[in-house]
Amino acid sequence: MSLEQKIMADLKAAMLAKDEAALRSLRAIKAAILLAKTAEGATGDLSEEAEIKLLQKMVKQRKDSLEIFQQQSRPELAQKEIEEIAVIEKFLPRQLDEAALRTILKEIMGKVGAVSAADMGKVMGMANKELAGKADGKTIASIVKELLSSQ
Repeated sequence: MSLEQKIMADLKAAMLAKDEAALRSLRAIKAAILLAKTAEGATGDLSEEAEIKLLQKMVKQRKDSLEIFQQQSRPELAQKEIEEIAVIEKFLPRQLDEAALRTILKEIMGKVGAVSAADMGKVMGMANKELAGKADGKTIASIVKELLSSQ
């Protein structure tokens, strides 16, 4: 079952349940998928990798908005972002915890022979390929930076 089919099934269920947060989030995902499919140069079909990137981008946008709303003391808007993040994350692969992420990143650092902060680009390139969809890029970068500075 493709992401679009899952979204449509969940959208129908959310309409029947009158779940406003889920409806808002699912409609946003559906719109993003349609935009990606009809974008210039698109083939009209999204790969699973492209779908994951799309969903991660949506979560990141909402987390950025959430941070701004919390700084501006706007709890009603922050709550909407939290609800949408929860719905979108249901369609993403399970994220790795920090301990598992550290282990994988240490292995990657060993493979590329990273010993200083100057090697961060090599590590990040390989880490982003291996951990696509399993961890946030910002989290990966901060852990890599920490591991490289402690060596």
